[in-house]
Amino acid sequence: MSKIICSAAIRGAQKIVDMAEESYEEAIKKYGPEQAVEYPNTAYFLPIIYSMLGAKVETLGDMKDIFTETRKLLPAIVTEDIWLPYLAPALDAGMATYFAEEMYEAIRYLNEPNFYTKTEDPTADNLWLGAADDVVFRKRGVEFVDGSAPGFAAIAGSPEDMETACKIALELQEKNLYIFMHARSTNGKNMSEQLVKKGVQIGWPTRLVPFGDTYTSVIFAIGFACRVALAFGGVKPGDYKENLIYNKDRTFAFVMAFGPVSDEWYANAAGAINWGFPTISDYDIPEILPTGVCTYEHVVSNIAHDEIVQKSIEVRGLKVSISKIDIPMSFGPAFEGERIRKDDLYMEMGGGRTTGVEVLISKDMDQIEDGLVTLEGPDMADIEEGQNLPIGILVEVAGREMQSDFEPILERQFHHLMNYIQGIMHIGQRNIMWIRIGKGAIEKGFSLKHLGVVLHGKLHQEFGAILDKVQVKIYTIQERVEEVMEIAKEVYTARDLRLGAMTDESEEVFYSCTLCQSFAPSHVCIITPERIGMCGAYNWLDGKASYQINPTGPNQPVEKGECIDEDNGYYKGITSFVNQASRGAVEQVSCYSLMNNPMTACGCFEAIAAMLPTCNGIMVVNRDYQGMTPSGMKFTTLAGMAGGGMQTPGFMGVSKHYMTSHKLFKAEGGIKRVVWLPKIMKDEIADKLKAVCADIGMPEFFDMIATEEQGTTEEEIMAFMKEKGHPALEMEDAIG
Repeated sequence: MSKIICSAAIRGAQKIVDMAEESYEEAIKKYGPEQAVEYPNTAYFLPIIYSMLGAKVETLGDMKDIFTETRKLLPAIVTEDIWLPYLAPALDAGMATYFAEEMYEAIRYLNEPNFYTKTEDPTADNLWLGAADDVVFRKRGVEFVDGSAPGFAAIAGSPEDMETACKIALELQEKNLYIFMHARSTNGKNMSEQLVKKGVQIGWPTRLVPFGDTYTSVIFAIGFACRVALAFGGVKPGDYKENLIYNKDRTFAFVMAFGPVSDEWYANAAGAINWGFPTISDYDIPEILPTGVCTYEHVVSNIAHDEIVQKSIEVRGLKVSISKIDIPMSFGPAFEGERIRKDDLYMEMGGGRTTGVEVLISKDMDQIEDGLVTLEGPDMADIEEGQNLPIGILVEVAGREMQSDFEPILERQFHHLMNYIQGIMHIGQRNIMWIRIGKGAIEKGFSLKHLGVVLHGKLHQEFGAILDKVQVKIYTIQERVEEVMEIAKEVYTARDLRLGAMTDESEEVFYSCTLCQSFAPSHVCIITPERIGMCGAYNWLDGKASYQINPTGPNQPVEKGECIDEDNGYYKGITSFVNQASRGAVEQVSCYSLMNNPMTACGCFEAIAAMLPTCNGIMVVNRDYQGMTPSGMKFTTLAGMAGGGMQTPGFMGVSKHYMTSHKLFKAEGGIKRVVWLPKIMKDEIADKLKAVCADIGMPEFFDMIATEEQGTTEEEIMAFMKEKGHPALEMEDAIG
């Protein structure tokens, strides 16, 4: 262990703890010990402290004991650089640093309630995002589990030159990493501000996340990692060892520091090493090269700016797989959230501005020339800014393992694949698709043919097991677009009839999904034709396609076997499979009940169903709703009861699509048992929900379902139910 780094880390930790404790004493005098403290709209209290100590810091008074523990971790103050051949003192100092900084930032939320913005995107007036709220965390955190985000780079400071800052940020984006930005370098530069000055869009959608402008804001990045372990890794609060190991092995993060390093920065770097996150710097600082806590080196310095991204990935041991698509724009998931605003807009296609349609169909092998991308009609070079074009995209595929059932699955990939192109924004699907082209893409030489290049390359790469040939035809002449539209409408109609005709009774095979067992070991999702996966991402056809693509993967066919109980949805084959796949943790599961052996959940569900005993009914709350529910709990609290692979009668993760299934809560009486939905969710599924109400002979039932506008307590909902004559009032007790 470098004596300079160890000594500096201990000195820095002492300064930080002193600063935090001083802030605490002032806050106690000002607000009193009963003052509530929190990171707004988050479920894990102060997550580093909660994950390491198991302590719930809910008030200022709760911090007193934490400061005592923090002081115990601090090694003796070091006034001179001394030789220590081991990491322990610096690691303890680093942990003390994070405890102190986490409390300091919680107090800052009290003292400066408007310092951190409350939205997913920063604004010019409010650049710093602070702690990710649970809606953002659930949406983004799962990406660190499913591999779409292999890790994050915690940036401290910034290169002096704005062009260099932009280049490094872009290179990190292209590696699919999140970029968490903190602190100012000694020259006063902050990377977030550098990027904004160059017109780069920052925020969660582009993975360029400006947590804060001080070194203390690094705890939002470390806290995010701790929350991933708690929410998706099945790690218990207070199990510090498992949390640290989980992050070392699964969250491939690292610190990238620019410029001279202060004692406080050394303390924060030492803290990151506890989690296995090394520091890579462009400055001449002492190195810690032997392996130990981190996978490889702990601190590496003097790295040139044009090498620092690759070196960071190498030191962290991160294996990044990048598919190089031959287009002049950058390409990758980091650009999926990019928006093309009015000032950046060059032209539009579809979306009501012009006719737009996209469709994928399968053909015989001899009808397709693989790799052929044709464009009929004007291209970008043929029009002026603001001149919109119609567009028809016809993708034709063939393969020995290709089936017509796979067509909609492949077609749904268009949305994210086209959004992966920097400067392109794709919205919607089918014949309501909408493409916006940014000026930046035009400046780099974008052609509509590049859409075809992307679709050809990525469909091959992601679905090579079932595809042998892909050709793409793009039309920008109205007459030809109308021809594609007619083809598409026939295809859409046939698909909808096929999917709509499928029932759980018509199919003998269901599909499992164990994709999330890596973070919820006992969870097994069973996907049926009438019950989409609770994440909303996988339906029965997706499970079938996934099995064809990867026969040993997370989606396996399950013979449902003999039906033991039609209302609850007990099947011999399902019970046997779930028991085996959960390693005995789940003995029995029902497919259609909330109360009787409900299906387990991982934590990625779109919504949560919960029984309301007083109302004799069921409420469902979606992830985007942040308010109180009639259960007396917000979504984040309910998630702790429904997730983690647990089987909790009365609480269950569901998809929004399942809300309009005829198998919904069949054991409890179906849709007629639903008494409350958030308005945002009710509006979203209104058309399909009204159709279900009509199917059961109660078209008026739609208006009997309360929202937060009618109340957020069981008493208020009961009063509304009586006013409307809700059928749940006359149904047998759901809890018996």
